[in-house]
Amino acid sequence: IDYGTRSEGVTDDSQAFLKAWNAACSSAVEHPRVIIPQKTFFVNPIKFRGPCKATKITFTILGTIIAPNWPIAWDGLDSSQWLAFDNVNGLNVDGFGTIDGQGKGWWDQSCRYHSQLEQCTTLAPTALKFLSCNGSSLSNTNFINSPQTHVLIKGCNEFEVNNVVIESPRNSPNTDGIHIHSSHNLQITNSKIGSGDDCISIGDYVSNVEISNIMCGPGHGISIGSLGRGGTYVKVEKIHISNAQFEGTTNGARIKTWQIGKGYVRNVTFENLIFMSVKNPIIIDQNYCVPRGSCKQRETGVRISDVTYKNMYGTSSTKIAINLNCSQSVPCSGIFMQSIQLESAHAGKQVAANCNSAFGEEENVFPGPCLSKSKPLIN
Repeated sequence: IDYGTRSEGVTDDSQAFLKAWNAACSSAVEHPRVIIPQKTFFVNPIKFRGPCKATKITFTILGTIIAPNWPIAWDGLDSSQWLAFDNVNGLNVDGFGTIDGQGKGWWDQSCRYHSQLEQCTTLAPTALKFLSCNGSSLSNTNFINSPQTHVLIKGCNEFEVNNVVIESPRNSPNTDGIHIHSSHNLQITNSKIGSGDDCISIGDYVSNVEISNIMCGPGHGISIGSLGRGGTYVKVEKIHISNAQFEGTTNGARIKTWQIGKGYVRNVTFENLIFMSVKNPIIIDQNYCVPRGSCKQRETGVRISDVTYKNMYGTSSTKIAINLNCSQSVPCSGIFMQSIQLESAHAGKQVAANCNSAFGEEENVFPGPCLSKSKPLIN
């Protein structure tokens, strides 16, 4: 407010936000703080840039920040982003305020659901981006109705997310909760995420990620992928997902790779998961292609190995509760399944397991057995 906001949710407050940010970023104070008080602020697309003189900056959101509710506000601008922090180290975004993306205008022209529109859009703004950052965090913040992904973490190292709430409708297109790309050494904990896409999605060039105590639903589950689109080389490893609950989601624990991809996904653990009426509680799809259902066998594929599924129970809303659809050319190997009990969400119905080119061991798994025990030939 000291930098000129009207704080009534109608007049553009963007310049006041930038002035406050620039003052903090250039401050001689070691740990400056930007405070957004308990009022409503209308903010057009902006980017908070670093590097900063301060070694640590706290960005405290106590009020509500709202986006323009019409896509035309992005004309001539980068339509992939609304709010972004770029090249800022030691940043802590916190506070119990709300970031409201007002995404309905974008959803109503999305090609995913409105392909008949002459100017439908495939790209819409991410509510909040963290780009090229180190030693930063996001905590205690609420996100609602982002036009597309709610939070993107890209090119970051040593990043923590804790106690975040994300909400958007089940049918909102591509509204991932948190997406991670080209980042390492992350923790995402104690959060509740409901969206129209993945609650948390892990993209390419990601390692050392700990995800725990997550409530997911609605949405598409917690996913590694999709990976390898366009035949790219994939490097994803050391992913640990534990103590998560999935309610009414499309997927639970998912790994999805394109047939034409290369590289690897390895050293992944899913454990202590609860599924409540989930369509695909445990799923690997190593044969992803477009159009769906027309995939032919290829010699390429992202190698998936050393994946553990442990201590899982709950219900599946479809017949196939465990579905490991791996590549014949590059089979899944080192799969370990232990203490899994899945039943049908529908009284009197049975569930089954389906495994193709998936090799490993299983103990106390129902439905099962499913995995092949012989070792695959390595190309």
